[in-house]
Amino acid sequence: MIAIVAALRAELSSVLEAARESGEVTRHVVAGRSFLEGRFAGHDVLLALSGVGKVAAAATAAVLAERADAVVMVGTAGGIGPGVRTGDVVVADALLQHDVDPRPLFPRWQVEGTVRFLPDPGLTGALCEAARQVVEKHKVSPPAAFLELGIEAPRAHTGLVASGDQFIATREDSDRLRTDLPDLLAVEMEGAALAQVCATAGIPFALARTISDRADDHAHLDFPRFLDLVAAPYAHDLVLGLLARLNQRRHA
Repeated sequence: MIAIVAALRAELSSVLEAARESGEVTRHVVAGRSFLEGRFAGHDVLLALSGVGKVAAAATAAVLAERADAVVMVGTAGGIGPGVRTGDVVVADALLQHDVDPRPLFPRWQVEGTVRFLPDPGLTGALCEAARQVVEKHKVSPPAAFLELGIEAPRAHTGLVASGDQFIATREDSDRLRTDLPDLLAVEMEGAALAQVCATAGIPFALARTISDRADDHAHLDFPRFLDLVAAPYAHDLVLGLLARLNQRRHA
């Protein structure tokens, strides 16, 4: 059983639609967290909306950790690293909480003895392959909507993703993160909290984020349109590509 998680309904809308088309889905509510159980691309799946922020993500992950064999998060993020642009995909090879600072008791960013939570290598590798396929598809034949949104040659990246309970949307905040974390590629509000819960529970996890803006004063203004035209289709293709690769490995 693989859990697919996103913070916003629009981020998961194409995956939800595809799961419903694949067969019956059953809705469950546990401790106030709602998710759908069904079958998609040859896998039993749980589809969950975490809501925005680290507490919401952690609560959702705690429920899923008792039911899923692995957890994968998709959605959007702001680009921080050099060359990370709108329409790119960042797959995390490490996650940390940039707003945690327990000094002088413990090192900066440390949570439960860990600073950087490391995703499962197998899931991450499959997700990286799926990300490369997704961006190549849109690079070769970009939809008109992509060009209107300024997306011409999307790329896939792998690296550090940071989470915090604040929306990073000013150059000052972005520059601060670049200074503190020179290898940081993207910033969002949920992934590292989900990673913490999964790591504690011993559940494999992975994360991929579509870049919606540069997390500065020129952040993308038409976010709902970006969600519908870019983020949702990307999430669908990323999940489908991931599950297809897991099927290949299972039958190899």
